[in-house]
Amino acid sequence: MSGRKVGVVGATGAVGQEMLRVLEKRKFPVADIVPLASERSAGRTVRFAGEDVPVRVLDKNAFRGLDLALFSAGASVSRELAPIARDAGAVVVDNSSAFRMDPAIPLVVPEVNPHALDRHPGIISNPNCSTIIMVLALEPIRRLSPLVRVTVATYQAASGAGAKGLDALERELNGEQLETSPFPHRLAGNLIPRIDVVLENGYTKEEMKMVLETRKILGLEDLPVNATCVRVPVARAHSEAVTVTTEASLSTEDIRAALASAPGVRVLDEPGEDVYPTPLEVSEKDDVYVGRIRRHPSDPFTHDLWVVGDQILKGAALNAVQIAERLFL
Repeated sequence: MSGRKVGVVGATGAVGQEMLRVLEKRKFPVADIVPLASERSAGRTVRFAGEDVPVRVLDKNAFRGLDLALFSAGASVSRELAPIARDAGAVVVDNSSAFRMDPAIPLVVPEVNPHALDRHPGIISNPNCSTIIMVLALEPIRRLSPLVRVTVATYQAASGAGAKGLDALERELNGEQLETSPFPHRLAGNLIPRIDVVLENGYTKEEMKMVLETRKILGLEDLPVNATCVRVPVARAHSEAVTVTTEASLSTEDIRAALASAPGVRVLDEPGEDVYPTPLEVSEKDDVYVGRIRRHPSDPFTHDLWVVGDQILKGAALNAVQIAERLFL
């Protein structure tokens, strides 16, 4: 197949740079790469395929001739420019929250709901990072038995708040007292049980993303999902404590086997031993790792899982490129 002309919107950001690395690593057929960013990045270059490629200023005329546009520049930019990119002939994979709950726009994790791509309108939405990590662990269980309820507590890395979040944590760990920070409290040596704004129902926007996006991806509009999202002083990779209740009483062995055979999932679980995934060892890994798999002692329909995934890779850049692979390869 001939190569494609690919634009990366937000190419100088953490996820945009990861998209470039993933495209190169997975040998996506790129004939021409077009890094795009705001005027603040004018004059900068990004590295791709062994070359320094000049960053172009993002505007309404930047999408002519593109086959694929990977967006990672925030919801307001996506709402304004993604339809323009689509109308110019590019297929858009958008990493922001702009279109996730639009019923006309597919919200896709390729290992879970690739069929949602069959009738896409030129824009495909990449889910929230925490949602992607969780549904990869839920889908193999759902194939064994219908889901009744899901409860999750997340332990989300500082880099989930972007480069500014990672920089703030590093500076705090070095003893600095920050005058301004992307976090409402000091993160080093601390936990912050609020990510994004608090909504009228008392849940945060991040928590409701997990609720609503999980239902949409799995096609289960009424699935009860409860989420508590917490920022932790970890550099990279999100962790999640997931409790899942199923209609059937499943054995731990069946769940472990289903997870072990699922694409994009690795089981790292030896009960009684210190063998389970941690964010430090899962950072920069493509797969989502699952451990601490155990059946609830008083409820044979409920299992608890510990799930860890790199939110910049599978939670963002890798998932977007995998969507593009499904469309073009």
